[in-house]
Amino acid sequence: MGLLKVWVTILMTPCATFLGRKWNLLDLVTAGMFLSVHCLALFAPFYYTWTAFLVAFWLVVVTGFGITLSYHRNLAHRSFRVPKLLEYLFAYCGVLALEGSPIEWVSTHRYHHQFTDTEKDAHSPLKGFWYSHMGWILDSSSRFGRYGGLKNVEDMKKQPFYVFLHHTFMLHSFVLAGILYAVGGLPFLVWGVGVRMVVVFHGTLLVNSAGHTWGYQAWNTGDLSKNLWWLGLIAFGEGWHNNHHAFEYSARQGLEWWQIDFTWYLIKFLEALGLATDVKVPSEAHRKRMALKTD
Repeated sequence: MGLLKVWVTILMTPCATFLGRKWNLLDLVTAGMFLSVHCLALFAPFYYTWTAFLVAFWLVVVTGFGITLSYHRNLAHRSFRVPKLLEYLFAYCGVLALEGSPIEWVSTHRYHHQFTDTEKDAHSPLKGFWYSHMGWILDSSSRFGRYGGLKNVEDMKKQPFYVFLHHTFMLHSFVLAGILYAVGGLPFLVWGVGVRMVVVFHGTLLVNSAGHTWGYQAWNTGDLSKNLWWLGLIAFGEGWHNNHHAFEYSARQGLEWWQIDFTWYLIKFLEALGLATDVKVPSEAHRKRMALKTD
């Protein structure tokens, strides 16, 4: 535990100053990782094969649902339950998206709902579109300093599996990259890591930025959250963001029949198989209380 504290201190100690603020080692590593992945994706036209494209497509599906189904709706909001081994499997798919450990991701998201579009919100567009999209990830001192630690995820910190993933989450993506390169060479690496990660990264990040900037509101949430149809498509249903902020406990975010929500369809499939239980959706009474007054 002492070595862990020393390592955290090293990561969070400012070591450079540019772009008008201080950067610590964690910020620099994160920026380097983002830059590397985006640069790798630029080689996609030169290493295209049909097989590499399919590998990227299915990894987008698997790791994308790892974020939307597992990290977000299952772990952050407990909007449904699945058997523990299946919960862990889905969470591991989220780990391979390289968006942080389940503990860190869920903690940040729960704080986002607690302090939506206020000074304590980690990624509100009140601080600018770029900041809400990616800037907040590159400013760990501000992000972690707002809350004083991972104090809202005690349910997950009690589980050794999530603690293990919290300390090793980056390693798993490097192992996956090694496997892809060993099996399919540079085409699999470029498409299965570079292209796939860029797609999943920005699909998630657009919910924080575009989902609080463009679109319309159907519910009286008192924040900037919006419903945005095209974001609903590319983010597996997460783009119905005003719906989500109105009923954050709901496993269904595309509340109307025409609001496409691929994550909800998967949850319903799991429920039909008897694997998903305690699936929560808003009651009609709650919907009436939250509806915007149009008169």
